[in-house]
Amino acid sequence: MPISKDQFEDLDDDEGGPTPGTNAAVILEFLRENPNKAFTQSEIAGETDVKTGSVGPTLVRLRERGRVDHRGKYWRVSDHDRNADAAVRHAAASLADREAEGETPSMEE
Repeated sequence: MPISKDQFEDLDDDEGGPTPGTNAAVILEFLRENPNKAFTQSEIAGETDVKTGSVGPTLVRLRERGRVDHRGKYWRVSDHDRNADAAVRHAAASLADREAEGETPSMEE
């Protein structure tokens, strides 16, 4: 079924991360929970219940988007992904602190 131009423009292009519940989101969450380890595709499949045949293509897409790193037969969450998440958490906490103090930040700041 076709969608409108506006619906197309609103589609997530993975700037904010994979859509929750997808194989990419499940795999990325697992790797984020284990940032100091690297896993084989079969280990990832066993830990996430993502079908073995889907793990490889999903990891390749995540690597193309800078979310995971790959060396030999091992995969891990990328430092870039972890740093981006930390920056978002910091910005959200800073904004929450400012709002709790009654300050309304403006876009100019």
